[in-house]
Amino acid sequence: VAGTCKKMKFRPCIDLHSGQVKQIVGSTLTDDSSSSEKTTESELETNFATNKPASEYAEMYMRDGLTGGHVIMLGGGNTDAAKSALAAYPQGLQVGGGVNDTNAKDWIDAGASHVIVTSFVFRDGKVDMDRLSNLVSLVGKDRLVLDLSCRRHKNDPTGPYYVVTDRWQKYTDVAVNCETLQMLGGYCDEFLVHGVENEGKRCGILEDLVELLGKDSPISVTYAGGVKSLGDLEKVKLLGNGKVDLTIGSALDCFGGDVSYDEVVKWHTKENRK
Repeated sequence: VAGTCKKMKFRPCIDLHSGQVKQIVGSTLTDDSSSSEKTTESELETNFATNKPASEYAEMYMRDGLTGGHVIMLGGGNTDAAKSALAAYPQGLQVGGGVNDTNAKDWIDAGASHVIVTSFVFRDGKVDMDRLSNLVSLVGKDRLVLDLSCRRHKNDPTGPYYVVTDRWQKYTDVAVNCETLQMLGGYCDEFLVHGVENEGKRCGILEDLVELLGKDSPISVTYAGGVKSLGDLEKVKLLGNGKVDLTIGSALDCFGGDVSYDEVVKWHTKENRK
């Protein structure tokens, strides 16, 4: 019944890298702490970078009545920029990237509506239930978003999607399927799912993943990755049965793409007025 009254939403984003608002190709991010290898600026495929502060994007989203967007910190040096966005739009944005049990409460106190967590709750390829339960007791289930960003194994292009952590480089043993979504849905308010292979590439959405999320997620879920046109909003609405919200990044004109941000907002407003 819950699914029938839910209106699909456009969820905005602010991706931060080295303190700057950027849109990058997710699969080119690496940061292997076990070696000294980190992605150099030349290896990192950047679609867009701007000196416009994160707070300006936050103000724009607030002006347009967009809720549930996310601020993602890709690596270090982003704390101040993230806090400025939260200060500009208190309770209007979620924050993720390096969130754990030592700082989750601080981010809520700084004005985040939710904290987004991935790597911290996955250890040795599995969900660390102690860490997850601890986070729930710290901030509350209704303030927690689990990031189940996922990709297929390269040698199994039609196989299951597996949750990936640590800048989307490390595969877990956790498949994104009905069982996983039902189990983890009891510990958080929403899921955020990046279709990693298509993220930042403007090559179209992962239709089978959107369909799976719409069918099997017991809670709100936002999909991101590969949007290339305004038509993808209707496509996600159809495939996700109206239950899957959509984030658009690199394709938007405010991030250097050719999909009109204003048109997307118009679609969202009309959809949510019904």
